[in-house]
This record gives sequence, C-alpha cells and structure tokens, in this order.
Amino acid sequence: MSTAGGNSIPPEQLKVRYLGTGHADISKHEWITNQHRDTLASHVAHYDQLSYYAVAQNESIARLRLNMLEKIYSPCGAPPKKEDV
Repeated sequence: MSTAGGNSIPPEQLKVRYLGTGHADISKHEWITNQHRDTLASHVAHYDQLSYYAVAQNESIARLRLNMLEKIYSPCGAPPKKEDV
C-alpha cells in the first residue's frame, strides 16, 4: 500500500492501523471471524446492499439489519478449544 507521496507503508504500521489484518500469532478462527464481522458490518452500513438482501430473502430491511447485527457478535460460533502444549 502506498501513500499520497508514493511511499509505501510498512506492514507493521498497517497491522496497527487495521485490526482485521491480523498478526503472526493469529489463529485461523480469529482471522475468519474478523473477515465475517467486516463483511457483515459492510452489509449493514450500505443501505442499497442491505435492501437487495432483504428483497432476496423476503425479509424487512429492519429485521435483516437486526439479524446481521446479532450475527456480528459471534459469526463463526465458539472458538475451538486450545490444546495445552
């Protein structure tokens, strides 16, 4: 990624700036959960997209928004149990 002046931003700064980019120790579950949350938040924030999904699912826009906001809490279910090493 480059800035307005053409300089590239180091990956460390990107990871600090954008939480969803992850880090070296992120688990697969955490990473996919971030992806799902970002996607759901984008759907809720863009009214046209939300209305399209509401028509496709035969739901009201408010009901679909509520369902998506509730799903943001835990989009991929409970995290897997960590094994002690």
